[in-house]
Amino acid sequence: MIPRPENPLVVALDLPDLDAAAGLAERLAGRVGMLKVGLELFAASGPEAVRRIAAHGPVVLDLKLHDIPTTVERAARVLGRLGIAMLTVHAVGGEPMVAAAVRGAAAGADDAGLAPPVIAAVTVLSSQGGAPLAPPTSLASLAIAAGALAVVVSGGDVARVREAVGEEPCLVVPGIRPEGSEVHDQVRVLTPGAAIEAGADYLVVGRPIAGAPDPVRAAREILAAARRGAHRNRR
Repeated sequence: MIPRPENPLVVALDLPDLDAAAGLAERLAGRVGMLKVGLELFAASGPEAVRRIAAHGPVVLDLKLHDIPTTVERAARVLGRLGIAMLTVHAVGGEPMVAAAVRGAAAGADDAGLAPPVIAAVTVLSSQGGAPLAPPTSLASLAIAAGALAVVVSGGDVARVREAVGEEPCLVVPGIRPEGSEVHDQVRVLTPGAAIEAGADYLVVGRPIAGAPDPVRAAREILAAARRGAHRNRR
């Protein structure tokens, strides 16, 4: 189990320009729980993106690794040396692959004298409509059995997954949209308060903050809505 976050907000820095992403990260430093470096930014700037963004807060490296276990273990070992807080893999890769990511990331962090990153296994993408390839509850349980400490769960699956895996695993929920906002290409969406009420620990928000005229204010408002959800959940 990882500690429940005081600040559940993860901001996705889904930008191709590292200077722009670092500038946004600097504005949000100390105001959000974690900063997410995704595939676009990592493809543009590589490990330097992690180093620059990590100066402003803990980094989630969202690459969704999915390959044979040996390849994933080797890649995770390299990435574990970067000082990231969390690394994503695809749960559909199977229990051996997820376990390989856990081993590799821990070994890489140990190489660098760092704490190992949390492996977060993605169940179903928030943009995926229709029936998933496998039930999110089964994928989440598989990932936890393989040693992942967190699972990425979207939309209406959150409450079911929380019930299935219990209170210890961390649930990371993407596709968070404030009430009345544009959903863009997301299908499985929740408001901040509804996600927290359903059992989420971390809320991943991208465009509603990164694309806002005032990202700091947008982050503050989303965090306030999440905390109202947490208050209702305790009642």
